[in-house]
Amino acid sequence: MSADDGPQPPDEYADDDECPRKSGGPLRRVATASEGVLLVVREAALSVGAVVAIGALLFAISGVWPPMVAVSSGSMEPHMYKGDLVFITDNGRFAPEAAHDATGVVPRTTGREVGYRKFGAHGSVIVYDNPTDAGPPVIHRAQFWVEAGENWYDRADPDHVSADDCEEMSNCPAPHAGFVTKGDANGRYDQVNGISEPVKPNWIVGVARVRVPYLGWVRLGISGVVLETSPTVEPSIEGSLDRVPAPT
Repeated sequence: MSADDGPQPPDEYADDDECPRKSGGPLRRVATASEGVLLVVREAALSVGAVVAIGALLFAISGVWPPMVAVSSGSMEPHMYKGDLVFITDNGRFAPEAAHDATGVVPRTTGREVGYRKFGAHGSVIVYDNPTDAGPPVIHRAQFWVEAGENWYDRADPDHVSADDCEEMSNCPAPHAGFVTKGDANGRYDQVNGISEPVKPNWIVGVARVRVPYLGWVRLGISGVVLETSPTVEPSIEGSLDRVPAPT
């Protein structure tokens, strides 16, 4: 008889499923410090990769970078509010048939004729950056198109000018062809207030497509843009303008 024969003490872990070494029970393997670092690096890389992938997708759709801008004042109320995040696209993308001469922009006057509305009113809302202005881009609605040298006083809404004729009005005759623009909440055209000359098509950063409330506060917080505190930029609602943070 072998020494192994005979009664044996009960095996507490006779069932493999209950064995800690096989079932992952009380005996667990502790990751080393190097493995912990690798895990953190891997998770960070996955997060960065996801952000890059989303950014690449948005750029592919919009054709501009950044594809989203934050509204930083109240000049587009009640259709846009400070803190809104607005998705924009290149003005050549998704252009309506009513857009002016392949600019991708439907002026408010044309919008009334064809029934094109965006953000609660007729016409396209654009983001433009006047190269002669040191400030960040502006998001306002295109009102109508003027030709170089045009006397556009008679075409203007009398409620949005502050002169009795073209000679008394800024940018009249028009120094060059472009769009007359205005914030929905403002009492005067940008070109009358001296905010900008008629907006040339190549000044247009993008056309506003979708508004997401509140998310723009994150962008404003990062950029530190608080324009209400600047009397030279926003002295009143009549002369206010919606700046958007410059691309970073």
